Amino acid sequence: MEQWIMSHLAPGATDLTNPKDRRAYGAAAALAGIGFNGVLFVFKALVGLLSGSVSIFADAVNNLSDAGGNIISLFGFKLAAKPADLEHPYGHGRYEYLSGLVVAVIVMVIGVELFRTSLEKIVSPTPAHFGVPAALVLVASIITKLYLSSFNESVGEKIDSSALIAASVDARNDVISTSAVLMANLLSALIGFNFDGWAGLAVATYIVYSGFGLIKDTIDPLLGSAPDPKLVKYIHDAIMSYEGVLGTHDLMVHNYGPGRVFISAHVEMAAELDPLQSHDTIDNIEQRFQEEGIVCVLHYDPIVTNDPNLDDLHNWIARRVRSIDPRLTIHDLRCVPGPTHTNIIFDCVRPLNLPMTDEELKQAIAQMVMKRYPQAMCKITIDQNFLSIEV
Repeated sequence: MEQWIMSHLAPGATDLTNPKDRRAYGAAAALAGIGFNGVLFVFKALVGLLSGSVSIFADAVNNLSDAGGNIISLFGFKLAAKPADLEHPYGHGRYEYLSGLVVAVIVMVIGVELFRTSLEKIVSPTPAHFGVPAALVLVASIITKLYLSSFNESVGEKIDSSALIAASVDARNDVISTSAVLMANLLSALIGFNFDGWAGLAVATYIVYSGFGLIKDTIDPLLGSAPDPKLVKYIHDAIMSYEGVLGTHDLMVHNYGPGRVFISAHVEMAAELDPLQSHDTIDNIEQRFQEEGIVCVLHYDPIVTNDPNLDDLHNWIARRVRSIDPRLTIHDLRCVPGPTHTNIIFDCVRPLNLPMTDEELKQAIAQMVMKRYPQAMCKITIDQNFLSIEV
């Protein structure tokens, strides 16, 4: 059914790596959600009013809020499609994250409101007339929401949309809430005790809890969360696959919205190579990422490879640094001899949660080096590791 919906609402949108097709696909999913949730609201609102069931009417209002969330997602996809301008040189892709955040807030508000309504129903219960039409509408709603959850999850994963993933979670919550409403009304009709308010209370608690998770998931990319470890490994392996590349470090990944990834990294190559040849290799790597939709800027680090003493020194310092913490690494090591001392210059990459300050780390490393090389003077630059994994 997903293919049929997309063929009618997003005809021709087949290349989901293309930003234009991706946005058309997302907008089509939002339109489908507006249609499904709009129909559910109309039928459940009518049944809720006619039967006098506050839980069914609250469930209908929940569907109306879902339709509103889909409208916000639709506007999010449209706004994200705006090209870069002078005020926003990196584009407007983060509008999608904002729309996902709005949907998550709506979920929270609905959960809190349903909690309040359920408490009122428990304190002041009112009789409800539950019949076959109401049961059929609720069962149809459950089936529809099951499909919408799967549909939004599938499309959201295909186009990497936090707004649609949030809508999928919301639809799953609706399945639980509507099922609880159905069971409560059936039990109330069978045994005479009014479960309407209690069921709504339990559902509301679950919705509020899920809303907190959704808000966190949508705020993280806005705050600058760590990149996906799979993406980090792919970038690292892609750079290392080129002939002449000895190593790479200082990788930074900036996310300005789905399909708008900017990366920078340092690439180590033999200093003895023709610099034009090394520059050509770096250009080829950058062009490869450019063709994949990733803006890439690489810095060339020449490494002396024909000095065995320098190589031995690098390996010794690298081992000693790992004795402080196995996650520590060094790079860009070079020596500058002088009449009274030798400057040993290098960078050390530290994880964010290392229980030492930068100065303490510098002193610890310098003391180890000077113990073996009394004439050495260490010039250490501490780099932060902004990645979620070590590569």
